[in-house]
Amino acid sequence: MMFAVNLRGRRTEEARGREVGEPSPASGRAAAMKAALLGVGLTTAAALLGGCVVYEPVPAGYSRPASFDRSWNAAVGAMREQGVTIAEEDRAAGVVRGSRGGINVTGTVRPQADGSVRVQFDTSGATGSDPTLIDRITRSYQAYMGR
Repeated sequence: MMFAVNLRGRRTEEARGREVGEPSPASGRAAAMKAALLGVGLTTAAALLGGCVVYEPVPAGYSRPASFDRSWNAAVGAMREQGVTIAEEDRAAGVVRGSRGGINVTGTVRPQADGSVRVQFDTSGATGSDPTLIDRITRSYQAYMGR
């Protein structure tokens, strides 16, 4: 490579026409590429680390007992949902009676000494005509109660 001195007394590369010590266009592109890669790397790292979430465990055993009203409404609703025609509702006694296709269904809702509520469904009659009726009523009741 040949050098020459320009009018200001600085050496220049004749082949390229730039002063000695000035960065070449290739080194400028390399620096820009490094900066771009660094920016992409930092952005990616920030996005990945920002996506890390730690959830606190849900405490178990803090559910409150179901209320009589909610249990009563769920029992009556479950029976109706499964096609039982309600014949008697005695809320004070906690008894609801009905029938579906020759099957008699009785639901009882009883408050317990510990503040909980006991709900029970019983069937009698032609249970062979629809042997899963009581199971469907129980599942409907559980769904009403959010279980």
